[in-house]
Amino acid sequence: MAETTFRDESTARLMDAEKFEELRPLLFSISYRLLGSVSEAEDAVQETWLRYAATDVEPRSLKAYLATVVSRISIDVLRSARVRREAYVGPWFPEPLPTDTLHTQPYAEPADSAELADSVSLAALLLLERLSPLERAVFVLREVFDYGIADVAEIVERSEPAVRQLASRARRHMQDGRPRFEVDRRKRVDLADRFFDALREGDLDRLQGLLAADVETLNDGGGKGGGQGGSFGPERAARILVATVPPLLASGAVLEPRELNGYPGAILRDAGGRIVGTWTLDIRDGRIRAIHSVTNPDKLAHLGPTGDLRAVVAERNRQRRAGRG
Repeated sequence: MAETTFRDESTARLMDAEKFEELRPLLFSISYRLLGSVSEAEDAVQETWLRYAATDVEPRSLKAYLATVVSRISIDVLRSARVRREAYVGPWFPEPLPTDTLHTQPYAEPADSAELADSVSLAALLLLERLSPLERAVFVLREVFDYGIADVAEIVERSEPAVRQLASRARRHMQDGRPRFEVDRRKRVDLADRFFDALREGDLDRLQGLLAADVETLNDGGGKGGGQGGSFGPERAARILVATVPPLLASGAVLEPRELNGYPGAILRDAGGRIVGTWTLDIRDGRIRAIHSVTNPDKLAHLGPTGDLRAVVAERNRQRRAGRG
């Protein structure tokens, strides 16, 4: 797939860079799905450029060559990342990826496709975490990007029969584990808008009516950001939300609605505009089944300057004590 000929030393590097930039969105899209990390995917893409720039051969298919390089780099990173994640403090979620602006760099998609958008959903990425690095690579390349078996075999350096087995196992795991969510995007956005409006207003009854009977809240703080979670009924969950979020907003924090990893959600900013967390809402059958948040600042830096949620909570508590005094 990625056969090469020797590279003419006079080839203009500017032209090389332009060709690479055209393919950067595709390379990022492959790597992010393999790694679940924006920062690591960007690093993998950059390493791919460095290797391409240093090579003395000219690929017959630049797209195939670069896809091969970024996939192999990402597989190596994934193998080491899995060891780190075993020691991760608390729940692990992928780094949140804005999907309401997929047409913009550096997160552009290679095609306007519902399948591609769904493949970066939180549910899909968490299911991919259950696969081995090779199963994950084969599934992403074969099922998401529609690479042929022979091409995938060359990329992962396995025989075609082995790749077919890997693809079959990965597909079975993904199909067995994937939950169904609300398909109608307009309905999801409308419900999310009502949820965040009720949250800002501290309306306990409206919130409770939007939550599923077994609503779950989970937070990825990595031991560095505040936040907590658990499985609650709608009444208790609504009370916890009303007790914690409106006071944060009253102290100057702001909820900015965004679509993240294909789900309606929001970015939480402190009074200075720094990002202290993200929320995504898992909506099924007209109710919010789960609320996932990320407050680990290491996972938010690609979205902009970050703050400390614990500092925001401390300031809120200080203001409340001062008000009582």
